[in-house]
Amino acid sequence: MADSKYIQQFKKGSFEMILLCLIAKKETYGYEIITELNETGGKIFGYAKEGTIYPMLYRLQDAGLVQCRIASSQANGGPKKYYSLTAKGRETLCELISFWRSYTICVDSFIDIVKDLEA
Repeated sequence: MADSKYIQQFKKGSFEMILLCLIAKKETYGYEIITELNETGGKIFGYAKEGTIYPMLYRLQDAGLVQCRIASSQANGGPKKYYSLTAKGRETLCELISFWRSYTICVDSFIDIVKDLEA
């Protein structure tokens, strides 16, 4: 089943909050984020790719929500960028989570009105 443009927009709107959640869990790097997204949310979000995730990480960094630390990698010798939340990022994530919880309660109340439409 191909996602409609409405579903795609809905997913896009929540993706940065999901990235912040993953980064809040622990300091992490891009490939690890992509792997976890694909393992945990691949069936819902589709499979994440570098071309989608890295621009979002850069936007979050530009907004001051995440910070980046560069460390050398023992495995391939190249540097890795590790992302962690800033204080502003933690505050923003708390606001987003609070909003999301209220939002889902509100949306669920509307969905409950039309339960008989579900297949």
